[in-house]
Amino acid sequence: MRLDGQWWLVSGASSIRATDPAFTSMLDGFAQAMTAADQAVAVLRVRQNQSLASRAGGKR
Repeated sequence: MRLDGQWWLVSGASSIRATDPAFTSMLDGFAQAMTAADQAVAVLRVRQNQSLASRAGGKR
């Protein structure tokens, strides 16, 4: 998880701050990819809902 600009590896027992620059860079890239994927899914859902509404004549 990212907290206050730092990556933390968290388990049920404890947590440890990730400090390796190569590793945290990979985590940053993964987080950016997940954000982009979430945004793309949101756009697709809006389009799908608009398509369904137009097929139903605007009625649901």
